[in-house]
Amino acid sequence: MTGSSPPGIKTVLHPVSDLAKAKAVYAALLGIPPQTDSSYYVGFEVEGQHIGLVPGGGPQGMTSPVAYWHVPDIEAKLAEVIAAGATVKEAAQEVGGGRIVATVIDPDGNVLGLLQDR
Repeated sequence: MTGSSPPGIKTVLHPVSDLAKAKAVYAALLGIPPQTDSSYYVGFEVEGQHIGLVPGGGPQGMTSPVAYWHVPDIEAKLAEVIAAGATVKEAAQEVGGGRIVATVIDPDGNVLGLLQDR
């Protein structure tokens, strides 16, 4: 896989109600300006971690932050966590740039994200 990174939580997306206000707070907190800055997404890269701000929870309707585990094979990991008791919230889908994401719900209702870079 080209562009892949080691497994682990490296991306956390936060739903926000006011993107401009949230962007100011996160820029102050992180001490850097966003590297991605659009009307539908603001992203910060800091110390190997990606922090994203999603206005209104985005098309996936997030209501709380979602941590994304970076995995080498998203379909294999989906099968593994489903067999262990998770349920699919959003099936694997490409979101651009060779990035594939999916979300599952654990037995307690927590949303867990999976992310694969090709």
